[in-house]
Amino acid sequence: MARRYDCGDPTDRKTGLREAASAVRRGELVVLPTDTVYGIGADAFSIEGVASLLEAKGRGRSMPTPVLVGSPNTLHGLVTDLSEAAWELVDAFWPGPLTIVARHQPSLTWDLGDTRGTVAIRMPLHPVAIELLTEVGPMGVSSANLTGHPAPQDCDEALDMLGDSVSVYLDGGRTPRNIPSSIVDVTGRTPVLLRAGALSAEQLREVVPDLEVAP
Repeated sequence: MARRYDCGDPTDRKTGLREAASAVRRGELVVLPTDTVYGIGADAFSIEGVASLLEAKGRGRSMPTPVLVGSPNTLHGLVTDLSEAAWELVDAFWPGPLTIVARHQPSLTWDLGDTRGTVAIRMPLHPVAIELLTEVGPMGVSSANLTGHPAPQDCDEALDMLGDSVSVYLDGGRTPRNIPSSIVDVTGRTPVLLRAGALSAEQLREVVPDLEVAP
């Protein structure tokens, strides 16, 4: 039976974050608010948890699960060969609606799907999400919707779609926007904008002028 906690209530928020952290450590799924849309998440290093996430969404391995982190410092243990431009983007836009695609450390024992050695990673600008991520570490997080349905902006929409496949729902109210994060590939010498979302190419070029846009 899924449990839901109102993060607008200090007592409920504290209990909900504790229960969500316990669920993540058990390899179970949680729904959490972010600065874009609600996400469904699992321990990034739990193979069973990430597999359950993909199954709950009806999503195949060909669409790997992104990773959310609670601090830019976490990047040092997760990715390799980050360019100066990549760090400049992180410094400018984290926490916030910027996802970077980088090469993950080859020693990591995770299975996020068919990643081909890369990972899409972001630090969200939401206090509930950051508190949970700080407690449990990196999480595999995707939008909390069934594949093919709109991404939810509130907990009710996520609950209606995902039901008891999720152990804990953290209700942080309606998210401020439903625009997805912008995705920038930083695996090469020049950053490449793969998806323009909350951040435009013009905004990104204020930090990295040589940014290219994928066709």
